[in-house]
Amino acid sequence: MKIVLSGFYGLGNTGDEAILKAIIDNLRAELTNPEITVFSLSPDQTAKEYGVKSVYRAWRRENKEKVKALRSADLMISGGGGLLQDTYPTKFLFGPLPYYLLIVMLAKLCGTKVMFFSQGIGPVTSTWGKILMKLFANRADFITVRDQYSKDYLKKLGVTRPETVVTADIVFAFKADEEDRAYQSLPLTGDEKIVAVTVRPWFSHPDYIEKTAHLLDQLIEQRGVTPVFVPMEGKYDVPASKDVMAKMKHADKTYLLGSDFTPNEFLNFIRHAELTVGLRLHALIFSALSNVPHLGFSYDKKVESFLKRSGMWDYSFRLGEIDETKLLTNALYLLDNKTQAQQIMEPNVAKLHAEAMRNIELLQEHFVK
Repeated sequence: MKIVLSGFYGLGNTGDEAILKAIIDNLRAELTNPEITVFSLSPDQTAKEYGVKSVYRAWRRENKEKVKALRSADLMISGGGGLLQDTYPTKFLFGPLPYYLLIVMLAKLCGTKVMFFSQGIGPVTSTWGKILMKLFANRADFITVRDQYSKDYLKKLGVTRPETVVTADIVFAFKADEEDRAYQSLPLTGDEKIVAVTVRPWFSHPDYIEKTAHLLDQLIEQRGVTPVFVPMEGKYDVPASKDVMAKMKHADKTYLLGSDFTPNEFLNFIRHAELTVGLRLHALIFSALSNVPHLGFSYDKKVESFLKRSGMWDYSFRLGEIDETKLLTNALYLLDNKTQAQQIMEPNVAKLHAEAMRNIELLQEHFVK
């Protein structure tokens, strides 16, 4: 079976690279010798890292190669992740939302079936974005989404033709290889009580930077923790991490992990943590997979939906609603009652893993002859 993968690949975002690895690994595990081509902004790197064919994803070049790959494919997978949204500017046919929908249209013109795979939908707030969704997303052959909110949002946008099934983020089916390169990159003794911190710029509620800094100072003073910042997308997360450190009294007791690690290496680092605090969805998912309690700051419905499904929403906050006193209370509780928190998470994560694998099962049911 020949499959083309379209997503936010080859741009250095750890979450999206984790999605790509999870899709490729599970396709290879469940299908017989699939031939996989990935549309990537760094095609040489993607081809080398995953052992796949790869074509430059943007419209500036290799358009004939895109058409050729799609014409010969049995299926194009769009996803996973939050591709279908217009948080970033959408101007006519420019921007992420038009790009992913135009790739769908190109696939259909090439006679290729399309599956939206493990996607988180929205927000789509512009009039033009809503028109594009109704025009092009209805041309998909089958859709799986990672939460009920996304399914409801599609219906609200008028995307009703393809069948839509709620599953889970495919990263819950991530196949990790054991290694410790990220952990060994830091001068740690092995006795530290690590708190993994994952931050990103979010200008609507910049006060979370100060509140995170205060929390970490208190955890250092009261529980002797070692905060380690985990930059899942280096060009954004490293500056945001440094902003938090600049507000701390005890920044000298923190570490900033390098940003050039693979998803597998980041996940294996998070396994060493007692607690994860922060924003990045896939760092929180890595924590759930590693049985590490996590306290999230939800900047988007996708984060809130995940935290409710993992069982950690009662300890977490929406950005703009962070109560400093309760934040410290919740973090201390999760540190001091790790076993109880793990007992909450374990059955939820097992269910999410099964639902993530359902993405592959549904692909087989609908597209494998």
